[in-house]
Order: sequence, then C-alpha cells, then structure tokens
Amino acid sequence: MARKLKNYIGGEWVDSSATEYTPVVNPATCEVMAEVPESTYADVDKAVKAAQVAFEEWRQTPILSRAQYMYRLKTLVEGRFEELSRIVVQENGKTMDEARGEVRRGIESIDFAASVPVLMRNDGLEDISSGIDETTLRQPVGVFAAITPFNFPNMVPMWFMPTAIACGNTYIIKPSPQTPISMEILFEILHELDLPEGVVNLVQGGKEASMAVMEHPGIAGVSFVGSTPVAKIVYETCTRNGKRVQAQGGAKNYVVVMPDANMEASVSNILGAAYGCAGQRCLAAAVVVGVGDAYDEIQRRLVERAGSLRVGYGLEETSQMGTVVSGAAKERIETMIQAGLDEGAKLSLDGRGLKINGFENGTFVGPTILSDVTPEMSVATQEIFGPVVSLMRADDFEEAVDIVNQSKFGNAASIFTSSGKAAREFKYQVKAGNIGVNIGVAAPSASFPFGGQKDSFFGDLHGQGPDAIEFFTDRKVIIERWL
Repeated sequence: MARKLKNYIGGEWVDSSATEYTPVVNPATCEVMAEVPESTYADVDKAVKAAQVAFEEWRQTPILSRAQYMYRLKTLVEGRFEELSRIVVQENGKTMDEARGEVRRGIESIDFAASVPVLMRNDGLEDISSGIDETTLRQPVGVFAAITPFNFPNMVPMWFMPTAIACGNTYIIKPSPQTPISMEILFEILHELDLPEGVVNLVQGGKEASMAVMEHPGIAGVSFVGSTPVAKIVYETCTRNGKRVQAQGGAKNYVVVMPDANMEASVSNILGAAYGCAGQRCLAAAVVVGVGDAYDEIQRRLVERAGSLRVGYGLEETSQMGTVVSGAAKERIETMIQAGLDEGAKLSLDGRGLKINGFENGTFVGPTILSDVTPEMSVATQEIFGPVVSLMRADDFEEAVDIVNQSKFGNAASIFTSSGKAAREFKYQVKAGNIGVNIGVAAPSASFPFGGQKDSFFGDLHGQGPDAIEFFTDRKVIIERWL
C-alpha cells in the first residue's frame, strides 16, 4: 500500500484532515509512488495560524541572520542534489539532465535570496524641507503563499519562498498534487535547517486547498504559476479578497528564424527549447516561423534532428526526452495534434502512439512537427504543452513580427539572426515579456524578473529579481523633524 503524504505545519509533520487521497504516479513506470491528501480549508487555516504566530518573532530576527539561513539552506540542498533530481524525474517524467538543471536553477534562487540585506536597503534625503528629513524603510508584510505547478516541482517554489522569508515574511507552499514529493524532500531539508516553527509550512492538496489559500484573510499575497484559465481565476479571487497576487499563466512562444541565421546553431537551440522537458514548460518553443528561404531549411533540419532524439525513461542517462506528466496529458496532446491535421496542417514528424521497450504503459509522446501551419489554426493559438512544434511561413521580417504579436499570449519570443538591426527591431516591436536573441529558451536568471505579458501574466510585479523584493515588502515613508 502506498504511503500517505503529510503536511508540514508549525515545524512538524502532521496528518491532513482530508478524507480523500489522490495517487502520485510515475508517468514512465505507472508505479504509484505515494498518495497525496486532498487537504481542506481547515488544514490551510492551521498553516496560516502557525505562520501568523511565527511572523512577529521572525520579522524581528536580524536581517543578516535571516540571510545566514539561506547560505545554510544552499549547503543542505547541495547535499541532496542527486536525490532531489531523481524525484523530479520519477514524479514528473523529465530526464536526469533536465531535472538536475531544474534543481540548479532553484539553488540560484537561494543565492539571490541571500542578497536580500542589500536589496532591502532604501533611500532618503536630508533637509527635504527646513529641518525635515525624509527616508523610506522596507518592512515585511506577513504571511505569503504559493500555488505551484507540476512542470517544475522543485524550481518554481524556490522562485518565491527563499526571498519571501529572507525579507522577513512567513510562508505556505501548496504544490501540485501531481508532483508533491519534491516539496516533501525540500521540507525535510527545511526541518533540518531548524528555522523557527511556523516560518515555512507545506499544505498538500488540490482545488479545495488552493481556494482556501486564495480566500483566507490571513494570507497577504499569493504567487501562482500554471495555465491561463486558472491564472485568471487566481488573480480575480485573490484581488477580490484584498491580496497581492502574481499569476503566471500559459504561453504560446514563437521563434522567428531569419534567412541570415546560423542554421546549425539555430536548430540545436530550437531542438532543446521545443523538446526539453517534453515541451512541458512555459518557455517552450511552440511555433517556429521560417522567414523566406529559411522555412524549407529549418523544416528539413528540424525533422531530421528531432526524429533522432532518444526518448526513454528519464533515469536512464542516455534518454534525451522523457514522458509527459500523465495519461490525461498524453491524450490531450494527441487530440490537439489531430485537430491541427483536421484544420489543414501537414504532419512532418509523428510522435503519437510511441511505445518504449520496458515501459510500454508509460505516457510517452514523441517529438512531433506540424508543417504549413497558419495563424488561425488551433495549434498556432492554443497552448499544447507537449513536444509539438508548429512550423509557419512568413515572407519577411514585418510579417513574422505581425504573426508573433497576433498571439493572445506574451510570455516569450525569440529571433535567430545575424542582423543587429533585425534583432533590435524584434526587441523593440514584439509584445512578450522575455525576449531571446539567438537564444531558444529566454529564461531570466534569478536576479531578473520573470517577464510575461498579455494573457501570460496577471498582476503588477513579476516573480524573481527586484520585483520580488517589491512584492514581499511594504515601503514605509518616514518624515521627521526634531525640535
């Protein structure tokens, strides 16, 4: 019988009040790894109360001492690096290289949080008026929470939690019920870190726990990463309940390839951007726009290279692409491929029905390429979130930019070119929050905000970077005169 996961509240592991549990399934082996509780409003309330009690003591902890916890946290995570990576593979379906990259990016967020003592410094002016000085102070706000996705179960929570607590807040993480074990291990590490009880809390579960986080009056702000329909619900619900909110939504990222691009380097970059993590990331290259003569060459090279990728179980080091996260995801992706064909796209590479020896029941979808896609097709407008590339033609640079800007999404867009002029115009004109120039995955480092525009982001302050400091603190203005 699979073990039942627990919540971590007030510095200890506790049973959920849930009456229902959901299996956590390894998508390659179909093994049930654990059962995750469908935690209730009462569970979230318990976590909030623990975090509220901890807040006053924690905010008074000297900021340099809070930063020291980040250095120790990094050391402990490094010590369990391979274990964390293996769990990401087993519950998510990535390859080991991809999982290691994810855990490494999470560690970079801990590095950023260690710099909070510098980033929380403020400004001031003497004699703003006669005998009056004016300064600003940053102060922590209270209890924050994150509702995080299945596709980066280790990294995305780390975008938020380390910076939030380094700023002096307390925190609650509600991970995806599809990939909850990564956070279980992180909280084992946090328990070893010996933070004051209640500073960090973990509530497992699904919809009820998420709604409780969004509605609870004791939570000051919520960070979310997921699909656009859910991001809208999170944004509307949180703002209606008076919370700060940053809601990262879905994406349809376009990559423009100019005739003057280095084709070999471009294809290598696009290959990783499109099929890395089986296409299950919000920065995946989903639509490749070949400009002029570039179309035929990019199609030929992509089909050849993608068709030779080794798909297999992520724990096998030779695998270059793993599974999608579930049987439901596999069915949805294959349905969308067929919809594109029904709308007139041509199938240049078919990844449906893929069977891997020894893992016949695994939820594998092979690299897929749809050619002659047009802007109105569903495969050009809707997020597939799988290893599917749609190829589109554009006569010139201007048409390519128009195609990119027609999308309702604005997470990322990239251009491959040898022209500085084309690159500058692309950066200037394209409506997307993360822009890549000869870069397939335009992923900001931890010290820069993770951009997003249009239906890819709802809120004012993005995750990571200086935006995170703004999000997790209040700025207080002090005007003083001494007589």
